[in-house]
Amino acid sequence: MKRNPIETVLGAVVLVVAAMFLLFAYSIADLKQVTGYEVKATFLKVGGLERGSDVRISGIDVGTVTGQTLNPDTFQAQVVMSIEPNVTLPTDTEASIVSDGLLGGKYVNLVPGRASERIAAGGVIGKTRDYQSLEDLVGQIIFLATNSGDQAK
Repeated sequence: MKRNPIETVLGAVVLVVAAMFLLFAYSIADLKQVTGYEVKATFLKVGGLERGSDVRISGIDVGTVTGQTLNPDTFQAQVVMSIEPNVTLPTDTEASIVSDGLLGGKYVNLVPGRASERIAAGGVIGKTRDYQSLEDLVGQIIFLATNSGDQAK
C-alpha cells in the first residue's frame, strides 16, 4: 500500500495542534498542589460543592476544598478546606457556600470577623450559612407572597 505524503503531513499537523491545545489547557488550568493549613466547617447542605472548589475572601482565592464527609451522628456535611499559610483566620470567621453566578460552580466564601484569636491548624469555623438554591429562594418568595395575602383579610 502506497502512502500519500499529504496525509502524513496533515496527520503530523493534527498531532502538533492537539499537543499545543493540551499544553494551553494545562497552563490555564492553574493546577497546583494544595498547601496550607486545614480548617473544617459544618453545613446542613452543601448544594453541589465539590472537592477542589475555591475558598475565597472578598473574591480572592485563599484556599481549596480538600474533602467532604458526612457526620454520622448529626447527618450534617463537614467540609475540609486547605487555607494558604499567610492567611490567618479570626475565630469568629463566617463560612457560607455561594454560587459563582447563575450557571457557575459553588465555592466557600469566608467573611473574617474581628476577633484577636486565630483559628489553629485543624480548627473549626463555628459560624456557617448553608447553601440556598434557587428553588429554595423561589419557595420562600412564594410562601411570603401567599402569607401576606392571608394576613390582609
